[in-house]
Order: sequence, then C-alpha cells, then structure tokens
Amino acid sequence: MEVLAEAEAWEGALPDPEGLAIRAAEAALAAAGARGGLAILLADDARLAELNLAFRSKSGPTNVLSFPAPENPEGWLGDVALAYGTCRREAEAQGKRLEHHLQHLVAHGVLHLVGYDHEGDAEAAEMEALEVKILAGLGAPDPYAAERGDHGQS
Repeated sequence: MEVLAEAEAWEGALPDPEGLAIRAAEAALAAAGARGGLAILLADDARLAELNLAFRSKSGPTNVLSFPAPENPEGWLGDVALAYGTCRREAEAQGKRLEHHLQHLVAHGVLHLVGYDHEGDAEAAEMEALEVKILAGLGAPDPYAAERGDHGQS
C-alpha cells in the first residue's frame, strides 16, 4: 500500500495522516474480504479539481475520488485521492474530527475499488452499513449519525 501526502496541509493538520489512511484502507479491505494493492493520494482541492474534470468531466474539487484498476494478475486494486480543503470544510460543517472524516472517506474510496457502490438505495444501505462497521473498528463514530438524526458526536 502506498500513501503520498502531496498537499502539505494534511501533515500540518494531522499528526500522522498517512498512518490514518493506511489503517482505514486495511480495515476496509478486511471488512470487504478483499486483498490487493492500492495507492492513496492526499492532495489539495486544486489537484482533485483537475482529476474530477479529467476523469468525470465535472468542474471543481470533490472530497474523494476512486480509480479502480482493470483486473490484473498483480492484484492491484486502484487509487484513491482525497482533497484536503474539501475534507476539512466538510468535517467542520458536519461537526466531525478531521481524522475521522479522513478515515471515513478512505474507507469509502477503498470500498469503491472492490466493487461497492451507492447508486441504488439497497446498495447505498449496504455500503453505509459496512462503512459504519469499519469506522467503529477504528474507534471513530458513525459517519452517518447526523444525517439520520442520531445525537451521537461524529
């Protein structure tokens, strides 16, 4: 597993963003019963805006992008990229700790690499339930509690 902290803001905001990302990715793979290599890019909004435009034809940054690899004999799953500014703003707006939001989005991105999706209601419910389980195992609160009206701190 490779992690590149391309944006220095990640290092300034969190004591070990690479370690947080690796633990979240490993937990997601274990929860999904999957194995394989992947890379995580901790970037800034400008970089994610470039990737979002190039690969999704959407302007502006997004919080996380997943790039599944084609099936290959080496077992490479793909890449996950996160935007610092967008993630920080979302965490603040949702009353979440940045490290918990980072772990959630890494887990979310990794689940996309191994075939999970949230296009339909049933798929979304399955993916969200797995994310809640993964985050609980990392000692992080339910990332969807606020959306459901739960009063737990996220």
